[in-house]
Amino acid sequence: MCRLFGMSAAPHRVNATFWLLDAVDSLASQSRREPDGFGLGIFDESGTPEVHKEPVAAYRDARFATEARELAAATFIAHVRYASTGGLTPVNTHPFCQRDRLFAHNGVIADLPALEAELGEAMRWVRGDTDSERLFALITRYAAQTGDVGAAITRAVRWVSDHLPVYAVNLVLTTATELWALRYPDTHDLYVLNRSGGGPTGARHLDHASAAGTVRVRSADLAALPAVVVASERMDEDPGWRLLDPGELLHVGPDQQVTGRVVLDSPPARQLSLADLDPRATASQTSHGTGQAARAR
Repeated sequence: MCRLFGMSAAPHRVNATFWLLDAVDSLASQSRREPDGFGLGIFDESGTPEVHKEPVAAYRDARFATEARELAAATFIAHVRYASTGGLTPVNTHPFCQRDRLFAHNGVIADLPALEAELGEAMRWVRGDTDSERLFALITRYAAQTGDVGAAITRAVRWVSDHLPVYAVNLVLTTATELWALRYPDTHDLYVLNRSGGGPTGARHLDHASAAGTVRVRSADLAALPAVVVASERMDEDPGWRLLDPGELLHVGPDQQVTGRVVLDSPPARQLSLADLDPRATASQTSHGTGQAARAR
């Protein structure tokens, strides 16, 4: 299963060190579980998006997979890909960038020709073959109409839910100062941690590592500053981790104000099961899966 990670320390820019595959575990083993690419996105001091990504298995590029990337930003987004649609190319590797926003997705949306027809001229923002980038373009199209990103996410996923076969739509979207996350429906898990400065003891820097060994992040700055973290799994023993409700849209504002509400209160009109997916998509959704995918194994 693809791994999602998002973090906001806004309004503060913090230094953080990322490993997109944690070398503590067997690199070859990890990269065969999540073999199709990995990426990290931030915004520089001017608000310009900056994306670091590779579309290859970690065992083919061990240096990129294990070397630390030390970056400073107010928001961060990371993704480890197990491809369900689209080839192993840079344009198909998350995160994607459109209109100064960054986006990563975990799940499967079918009937892409129907989605492309709905996109119309918004297909100009699409460079690759994935359902994820097309969903992002639909969000971008709706956001361009109203300027409300949260409403655009809700409208786009509702349209997809009403018109297309859906297995899962978990997503993280960031700007230079804001973060949104959506879990829909209950197929895969997505957690949030509203972390005070210093964590539960009030004296610890941030040092998070996913149990699957796919994303690790450290930040000494967060020994004193608060942050909100979103991840596909709990990344430490902090009791504050909370599983988002199915259909819940989370928003972290530029002042660390966190809001969450259920914006999609019914399942997709055409809910896919693992049995409906092709072998490649099935493998992508069950590799170290959680939630419904793991229970279906």
